[in-house]
Amino acid sequence: MKILCVGRNYAEHAKELNNAVPADPIIFMKPPSAVLRESKPFYIPEFTNEVHYELELIVKICKNGKYIDPAFARNYYDEVSVGIDFTARDIQQKLKNQGHPWEIAKAFDHSAVIGTWLPYTEEKKHSDLTFQLLKNGEPVQSGVQSDMIFGIDQLIAYMSRFFKLQFGDIIFTGTPAGVGPVKIGDHLEGFLGKEKLLHCDVK
Repeated sequence: MKILCVGRNYAEHAKELNNAVPADPIIFMKPPSAVLRESKPFYIPEFTNEVHYELELIVKICKNGKYIDPAFARNYYDEVSVGIDFTARDIQQKLKNQGHPWEIAKAFDHSAVIGTWLPYTEEKKHSDLTFQLLKNGEPVQSGVQSDMIFGIDQLIAYMSRFFKLQFGDIIFTGTPAGVGPVKIGDHLEGFLGKEKLLHCDVK
């Protein structure tokens, strides 16, 4: 299982971090050791002083595929949820300034919180999904699927040009504006529509 992630897939998020809106999807990966499931707490790593939450719509790949045509991409995922892409923002910025890859700021252990999976029905695939993150009971992030620069089917087609997509792979589709820091004692809750699919205590 691999975790494929998308950067800057919402124009407002790109602007809030002073980044250009991309012409092609920006792809990076997290290893299986990044997964944090079952509402377990997230422990802030000792190597960073600035961890940010990034709530995202996530989908799970249901069959193997390579060079997938966008017209058939919707046949390759059948579950949907929300996830948090935790980012060591201070480390990421330092590495970006040096022109270095920034995997250690994104792919560290337990940096990918996975919510409860729901069937991604045809009805849902024809809906404009909304999602939201609460921090300590207050809304801090909200997203609408139609605001993505690159839709899920486009992302799957693009990723499959470079990587064979395999059963169980997870795709983080990008985060909307509103990212921000977490501190010890924070409580995070992620919603798809009105349904809470994840919660996480920061320690």
